[in-house]
Amino acid sequence: MRVRRRIHVAGIVQGVGFRPYVYRLATERHLAGQIANTSSGVVIEVEGAPEVVDDFLSSLPLQAPPLALVTDIRVVEIHRTGESEFCILPSDPSASVRTLISPDIATCDDCLRELFDPGDRRFHYPFINCTNCGPRFSIVSGIPYDRPQTSMSGFPMCPCCLAEYENPRDRRFHAQPNACWHCGPQLEFCDSRGQRLSVENPIAETVARLRAGDIVAVKGLGGFHFAVDATNAGAVDRLRERKRRIEKPFAVMVPDLETVSRVGIVGAEERELLCRPQRPIVLLTKMDPCPLADNVAPFNQYLGIFLPYTPIHHLLFKESELQALVMTSGNLSEEPIAIGNSEAVARLGDIADWFLFHNREILLRCDDSVLHRTGGRTRQIRRSRGFVPVPVFLKREFPPTLAVGGELKNTVCLLRGREAFLSQHIGDLENIEAYKFFQEAVDHLQRILEIQPGIVAYDLHPDYFATRWARKLSGIRTVGVQHHHAHVASCMAENHLEGRVIGFALDGTGYGTDGRIWGGEVLLADYLDFERAAHLAYVSLPGGAAAIREPWRMAVSHLRASFGPDLLKLPIPLFRQIPQARVLTALQMMERQVNSPLTSSCGRLFDAVAALINLRREVNYEAQAAIELEMCRDEAAAGQPYPFGLNEAGDLLQIDCRPLFRAIVEDLLRGATAGEISQRFHDGLVATLAAIARILRERTSLNTVCLSGGTFQNACLANGLEHQLQSEGFKVYTHSQVPAGDGGISLGQAVVAAHRAGSEDLSFHRDIQAMRPEIQVFRRND
Repeated sequence: MRVRRRIHVAGIVQGVGFRPYVYRLATERHLAGQIANTSSGVVIEVEGAPEVVDDFLSSLPLQAPPLALVTDIRVVEIHRTGESEFCILPSDPSASVRTLISPDIATCDDCLRELFDPGDRRFHYPFINCTNCGPRFSIVSGIPYDRPQTSMSGFPMCPCCLAEYENPRDRRFHAQPNACWHCGPQLEFCDSRGQRLSVENPIAETVARLRAGDIVAVKGLGGFHFAVDATNAGAVDRLRERKRRIEKPFAVMVPDLETVSRVGIVGAEERELLCRPQRPIVLLTKMDPCPLADNVAPFNQYLGIFLPYTPIHHLLFKESELQALVMTSGNLSEEPIAIGNSEAVARLGDIADWFLFHNREILLRCDDSVLHRTGGRTRQIRRSRGFVPVPVFLKREFPPTLAVGGELKNTVCLLRGREAFLSQHIGDLENIEAYKFFQEAVDHLQRILEIQPGIVAYDLHPDYFATRWARKLSGIRTVGVQHHHAHVASCMAENHLEGRVIGFALDGTGYGTDGRIWGGEVLLADYLDFERAAHLAYVSLPGGAAAIREPWRMAVSHLRASFGPDLLKLPIPLFRQIPQARVLTALQMMERQVNSPLTSSCGRLFDAVAALINLRREVNYEAQAAIELEMCRDEAAAGQPYPFGLNEAGDLLQIDCRPLFRAIVEDLLRGATAGEISQRFHDGLVATLAAIARILRERTSLNTVCLSGGTFQNACLANGLEHQLQSEGFKVYTHSQVPAGDGGISLGQAVVAAHRAGSEDLSFHRDIQAMRPEIQVFRRND
């Protein structure tokens, strides 16, 4: 007896070798049938003995190609045809309308073997790839994902490459970037003005310049990197000076895991992260001593390490004795990464000594992703190359919705059904180049996903560029979402939570519903709305934005709140290091309420403590003071938390920091170290937040807690609070798929706006499963 079944497979199943995989799976079992791309994925029909068909179905999701992501498999019985062969049908011209595009992926082991095989026709070819690896998202201009819709359209395949492309048994079957020395992109080496040098081997020339201590701008997958020898302190200093990046750590690329173990402390979990196909930057604790130059990551115990992910990277290390390269984004600080050759010469020519160009166009900028493994959880610090455009899968379906994110670490998000597509890291929308990139990202994401949103969500801050952009739209519904509500909703969405939660949203800046600067918030929230249940008591922000750049101002503000007019009598180091005239000016600004808005920011609280204990009076990059405060902790002082106060204003709890600062001053006067004070501060904040959770549970019976906001990128705080709350029986959720910081709020904005639209128009609330009689064999949400 024979059976025939039709199988609908959704997910990333086009352009990743899925059809030849299915072809081999079926022919190995002597099954008849067919496979074709469709508008929603692929459709397979298989015919054969029932037990063989069952085995095929069981194997289908388990042995899929590395780049495939199977999100849904549905099976239905159909009539037998009696055919005897299995074939791959031509694509439906309307295919890919709802399929997922693969992200850019690191060079696979098969291609690496060919790259370094002198007998292979692609020996040392810098653009080797196959269906299991290589560029995808950054070279796509539209859908369907076919070569004419990519930046490979100008490179006609030679007969050998075309034969591979058309052979379903070849791993390059329908690999759209397929190419070789004869028909594909090529490298060229140029000076800082973009003039091509006549060199026999651009890779060897690049290596020679790096070994000489020069700065080379290297064109990669999603943009340019500035590369220098990471062991050469002089070269690193020159890069810092030219790039205007004074102390912020640089990412470092090393050739292999053996080298990783010489520069950072790496365990099994970190090794797994480093070797993932996405090849993210992974934060590792720095070895002591470390062979890298100290100025690669000054005043920081972490190094951002990653492994080569393009053939060019592998060739650079293979052809040299270099053991580590700074590989930092090819931009001037705060600008987007450069992608075009002419653009790079114009924007980077004053920084780079040389350029390693290629002639394959990058169609969309995409920075490297950054991960941190801590507390048994992988946390996304920056979600970009390798992860975008893979969606976050949601619990329910939503109408097409666009969210435009915030001002810093901007991302945008598009909802389509149960899929939330976050853009790559766009950055800080503080200059015209970044704003243009924001617009490019919105347009590109809508085009390749064919989503026309009917709802646009934005942050409430009236001066954010993204907010202004959204509010200028006409003929579309726009929804403002409070910043910290978006943080909590983002955490809820990626964890598939429903109902109300206790949400801790801790960060540096967010526009509050009272017009003040929030940042130390505890909310009772669902997707529709929120209630502010607790917050850090307001203090002045003397000088406005200047207080973010100069944390000593926040220390003065908190000392003023704690000691009143007697603060200047305190014999503490801060007042010996800051000219008294500057302190008096800050005090007068606060007294007169001139450029001194009120804030409940948790980020500014960390700044104040760091400045008070003489760690950082001024910062050179965002969150530097808070990062160094975490780094200096002395765990021997654990278990002695500093006190905070809790004051009630009706149902609202206010966290009083005056007891904290009085205790810190006492410790400073008795000679306590910065490490002791830092540890006691972290412990005290954890204890206070846990106490608030207990109070709110007693008041509301809520037992589910969400932790979100950039402050939770502090591993001590995040791990400590999560452990404390779990020990007291709370169900605690935080982030792993999107960043806890502002890079994740676009997800929260989108689901809040979509829920609010749905509460008024319930037409899209429907039971999808009830409309589909097929047998559900397999479903997975990643």
